[in-house]
Amino acid sequence: MSTDAVLRELLVRQLDHWLPGALHRSRRATLALAYAGSDPAGAAAALRVVAEFADRLRGRRLTVLVLAPDGTELPTRLGAVEATLPADVAVHVVPGHPDRLPVALKAAGAAGAPLLTVVDGGDPDPALLAAAASGRPAELLLVTEPGRALRPLLTTAGFPLATEVELVPATDTPARLLGYATGSDRALEALKDALWDLDEYAGVRYRDPADPAGRPVDISLDPEPGPLRRELLAELARSGPRTVTELRRFAVTSTIYRAADANRALVTLLAAGAVTREPEHGRLGGDVMITADPGGTAEPTA
Repeated sequence: MSTDAVLRELLVRQLDHWLPGALHRSRRATLALAYAGSDPAGAAAALRVVAEFADRLRGRRLTVLVLAPDGTELPTRLGAVEATLPADVAVHVVPGHPDRLPVALKAAGAAGAPLLTVVDGGDPDPALLAAAASGRPAELLLVTEPGRALRPLLTTAGFPLATEVELVPATDTPARLLGYATGSDRALEALKDALWDLDEYAGVRYRDPADPAGRPVDISLDPEPGPLRRELLAELARSGPRTVTELRRFAVTSTIYRAADANRALVTLLAAGAVTREPEHGRLGGDVMITADPGGTAEPTA
């Protein structure tokens, strides 16, 4: 399975989470799909998901924007799946690069209502990110080349929560950098759950840009906690003692991991003597204070 296939599956899962909430929250919503490449296969997959929610679309209005360089051929390519959509869904195909997205979103009147934007291959310039953040609420899935820090760009654009993960294929094909931005804790947790629930045999591994060692890890429902251990120790070195609740929050908002993963990582760090806790005994509850041991290591002892 290629990185494109993994990203397509992630889009499907995110739509399954986003669409019911968007339709419940508002009578109108917008799904914007912008592709820099010539094969926007994810658009057809997205429309098939939309078709599954036909019963919930009654009395609502969903606008689907599809931008791609070969947009003149897209209506034919998407015609079969578009024919299955209810009249409440309006699909607009716009030829062009993702940098045309701000104009397309403005023309569609996307601002002020639920908006999920997917940009595959576009440059995350401020105008594009600001347009994606104009929804109420707004969510963004952005795929680009590695080598830049996406989280600061996404938060500057107005998204309160953001995460990023590098998709590293087993083959010689280039890695991809995925950024996700939202204002919802629940949506961020759902994205993290979907990431770790993808096919572990997909031939793709994850690399956390925040991991000091930069080591890829396998996709797994119980991911290898090594990178998170290193990131937790680095956070404790920067900020001093933190409660378990604060470290769980750090894992969700600043790493590719989930809150539950932080507990598992802390247990191994405590066992290795890399950190200490106060109180020393008892349940590892949210108010337990964690302190880094100056001589500790993120790697568990034998």
